[in-house]
Amino acid sequence: MESNWFMYFPDHYRWSAGLIIALGTAPWGSSDLGEVDRVGRRLQGKVGDDEAWFDEWTRMGEELEALAREAASRKRFLTASGFNFRACMYFQTGERFRQPKDGRALEVYRRAVACFQEAARYVEHPSIEPVEVPYEGGKSLPALFVKPAAEARGPFPAVIFFDGLDVTKEYCYFWGVRDLVRRGLACLIVDGPGNGESIRFRGLKLRHDMEVPAGAAVDYLETRRDVDARRVGIMALSLGGYYAPRAAAFEKRLKACVAWGAQYDYHALWKRRVELAYQTPLSVPPDHIRWVVGADSVEEMLKRLEPFHLRGVVERIECPFLMLHGEEDAQVSLADARACFDAVGSKDKTLRIFTAEEGGSQHCQNDRLGVAIPFMHDWLAEKLGA
Repeated sequence: MESNWFMYFPDHYRWSAGLIIALGTAPWGSSDLGEVDRVGRRLQGKVGDDEAWFDEWTRMGEELEALAREAASRKRFLTASGFNFRACMYFQTGERFRQPKDGRALEVYRRAVACFQEAARYVEHPSIEPVEVPYEGGKSLPALFVKPAAEARGPFPAVIFFDGLDVTKEYCYFWGVRDLVRRGLACLIVDGPGNGESIRFRGLKLRHDMEVPAGAAVDYLETRRDVDARRVGIMALSLGGYYAPRAAAFEKRLKACVAWGAQYDYHALWKRRVELAYQTPLSVPPDHIRWVVGADSVEEMLKRLEPFHLRGVVERIECPFLMLHGEEDAQVSLADARACFDAVGSKDKTLRIFTAEEGGSQHCQNDRLGVAIPFMHDWLAEKLGA
């Protein structure tokens, strides 16, 4: 398979896309390139075997988890913190492709979250605080509140960061949040309905009206003295290219919106994938979508996805709007990105298309994060007055 990006497994898109996330986020502490390569080498000859994928990434996570414990026993907590951050990434990378989410998957996921939280305890810059966002029916959404330093009082403008179809708040932290808050913003990273801990341990299914969890996040930020709730934006990636515009269209307290990777009609996208018998690039195994929407069949899944479109929705967006998309995105077409962007109602809107020549042309710019992420961060800092 010819490509303009580094495919570690040249004949397997999903595995290559999964591995490049670990590689691309290494500058923010998610991984070590040598460790990722060690896992990749062990998987040669087993390509497409998701059980082997789970086992080898878990094996590397356990190795880092053990190194963290040993360092902590010597009171070398900064060393332990780095090991624990990487253990989290490796555990979650392995668990991400495991369907169904059986006892082994959930146990590994719990360890991943525990490793991240233990790592965060010893990081002063930025400050990473696990929090709960009050939600419907007395429930709450697990989140991470990140600001430049624990002693920093602010009040800071803030960005709500939702994940996509198949990633997590811990993953999202490694997508450059450390650098975002260095610009004088705070960031609330939320496991929204259908994601992360919310789906695995709280049974919160994916929902189309993302203005509800987004509104809950704004409500929470309004309670914090270190946040200027008059300057709150939202960003989200991949399927988040649906979440963030939908939220901004209806939740008018949001003052800026970033769609990191476009979506327009998610139901139509999955309908095409089903018609092609899933012989098309996917980020996760196809059963994942049925699980997060709570469907027992493909027909029920497609029915539940019918409201997941932005026609007649993005026209309502009034705040500044930024969309990023790769011209070679194999999951969502550039035509869909342009159609969505053209319909956006905001008078202050920007479409940034990354080309193969410059890099960043793949899904959510995972082939060149080091250019896309600062572009978004600078835009958010400008629009929110940081």
